Amino acid sequence: MNLTEIIGYIASFLVLTSFLMKDIKKLRIVNIFGCAAFISYGVLSSAIPVIITNGAIVIINLYYLLKNKD
Repeated sequence: MNLTEIIGYIASFLVLTSFLMKDIKKLRIVNIFGCAAFISYGVLSSAIPVIITNGAIVIINLYYLLKNKD
């Protein structure tokens, strides 16, 4: 197993874990970290669709975190 695969597994774990969260704020924060890991994975594996999709998800999560700031 190489570094790229390890980052991919970490990203998958974080995204999966985020969907187990009951608190939407925690879900979005954990999901942002998972997406950031997927962006790293995409860069290391030259997977442009992975980078674009997860970059967009990070932006969406940040938008809703900032919009619903309590």
